[in-house]
Amino acid sequence: MLILLPPSEGKSSPRRGKPLALDGLSFPVLTDARRTAIDALVDLCSTRPPAEAARTLGLGPTQTDLVEADAALESAPTARADAVYTGVLYEALDLASLETAARRRATAWVAVTSCVFGLVRPGDRIPAYRLSPQVTLPALGTVSAHWRRHLAPAVDEARGKGLVVDLRSGSYVPFWRPASGDRGVVSVRVMHEQGGKRSVVSHFNKATKGRIVRALLQDGSSVGTAARFAEQLRDLGWVVEADGSRLDVVVTDL
Repeated sequence: MLILLPPSEGKSSPRRGKPLALDGLSFPVLTDARRTAIDALVDLCSTRPPAEAARTLGLGPTQTDLVEADAALESAPTARADAVYTGVLYEALDLASLETAARRRATAWVAVTSCVFGLVRPGDRIPAYRLSPQVTLPALGTVSAHWRRHLAPAVDEARGKGLVVDLRSGSYVPFWRPASGDRGVVSVRVMHEQGGKRSVVSHFNKATKGRIVRALLQDGSSVGTAARFAEQLRDLGWVVEADGSRLDVVVTDL
């Protein structure tokens, strides 16, 4: 099984740790694409005026500290990706508190989509960074288009013959799309139901996805089809409505 997660926008900046070592990351097939992305980001943030770089990155005029952090990307301290990524989804997932067997499954099953690194495993050591999928870097082009050209081999390597559980947010979907007719991929949408009406609410969506991944890692069962995955989620206590390879998980509260 391969569980694809989005990163968090906010990140915890490591205070100490070795600098980035690209050859130590998972998915070495992405090394050259990572180098290209890093060079383009560092070049923007270290050679352009901070205000101009901030505008290019979609940041506000008071966020030049994030520009400085991106400029120092290669020398900054690193930490495990599951400690760098923060926010609602990762708080609900809480990988650090899982038992040993579930943490081992996370190492094998979970991959986080990254604008800088393409895909990373929870244990990969990375620095904090700020880069969004829709940003166009002068020496790279649009971030999402860059990874669309390079990510497929890494996903194929990670998935093997198992099911891909796609929990990415919409802005990261263009990084990799399954081939037409690929029945080995299931996407999950979380719907909040209140007063008979349903909507997608970011907080419910992220928290529920984190809890789903945690439950899957604790359960340890690896299924091979969307239908069986829907049954697995129901067995784990969720209300699930299936439409082919897309599942709606319906929640009423946190």
